[in-house]
Amino acid sequence: MDSSHPAQQHAETRLVTSGRDTKAQKGFVNPPVFHGSTVLYPTAEDLHAHRGEFTYGRHGTPTTRAFQDTLMALEGPQCAGVGIVPSGLSAISTTLLSVLKTGDHLLVCDNVYRPTRNFCNGMLARLGIETTYFDPLIGATIEKLFKPNTRAVLVEAPGSQSFEMPDIRAIAQIAHARDALVIDDNTWATPLYHRSLEQGVDISMMAATKYIGGHSDIMFGTISANAKTWPQIAEGIRLLGVCAGPDDVFLALRGLRTLSVRLAQHHRSGLDMAHWLASRPEVARVLHPGLETDPGHAIWKRDFTGASGLFSIVLKPVPQKAVDTMLNTLKLFGMGFSWGGFESLAIPFDCSDYRTATTWAPGGPTLRLHIGLESTDDLKADLDRGFAALKAAM
Repeated sequence: MDSSHPAQQHAETRLVTSGRDTKAQKGFVNPPVFHGSTVLYPTAEDLHAHRGEFTYGRHGTPTTRAFQDTLMALEGPQCAGVGIVPSGLSAISTTLLSVLKTGDHLLVCDNVYRPTRNFCNGMLARLGIETTYFDPLIGATIEKLFKPNTRAVLVEAPGSQSFEMPDIRAIAQIAHARDALVIDDNTWATPLYHRSLEQGVDISMMAATKYIGGHSDIMFGTISANAKTWPQIAEGIRLLGVCAGPDDVFLALRGLRTLSVRLAQHHRSGLDMAHWLASRPEVARVLHPGLETDPGHAIWKRDFTGASGLFSIVLKPVPQKAVDTMLNTLKLFGMGFSWGGFESLAIPFDCSDYRTATTWAPGGPTLRLHIGLESTDDLKADLDRGFAALKAAM
């Protein structure tokens, strides 16, 4: 490997070096935060021609360019462009509105992020776009669900509550043979651990609120697209007028610089906690594709180079009051939505009332855990106290 050439450098190096021009930045390591809307043109001729590297704050600044260049370097050579939007849900809605039109048919994985489902059932339905949900484990048999007007397939690998692992390669092969696009919500692994554009995905989205930001202090979304779809995404972003604030862009870029070391710790701690929880008598099952016993492990091992700190557990049957007592006892695991920050989180969830292509019947109460950057010994002790409180409440 020629490490002097950026394309041949390891991902960890590209995360640190891409999107930086210290000469243009007057010697400073980080690019400045450009707060601006108006860009002045030197001549009337330049104004008439919209000639200039930057034309208007909403369309980009040197700060957004630095972030885009860095994420493109991480996504790999299949990435033709990166769109920046103000949230993960905005990444989903902007993507779908950019590639779909009235009369189209969309296939969506049944384990998808619930706000994605709400958008499909709400906004897309009102626009005359039909959505069909499918079993995330369907693989190549998804072929039976295609219609003449099927325009795209949306997957989430793995699902961020129930953690089924769809076979993206098999789905992409079927979809592309029918001239349909494949869209992936890649928030869980990020392109550091899953370069989905190289697995047959056309558009890879992330709630960069999570691991890209990494500190639970921004709302941010990204849309990475291949050469075929980038013009549609770029046009959609322009027409919808979506953009992210400059401070959030800067914080997301700062998060990218340390993504490799943070995600490595989330990976190690997450697997350590998953194995420990699998041995607990209170736990019926751990839902984590990185475990050898998980049904999605073979696909994870084939397509991913690591795991994040998010997974779920199924408790053996106990009253909800006992689960709530356990949650109220925890000190290091906070109760709150989102994930991907430095802190550990625990929330109860139940998919049964909104799944339509599959039946969610895990056999006991379910908890989604995010393993943060704390000591796993301390996290185990915290959960041990929680399990003791659960038993006492029964």
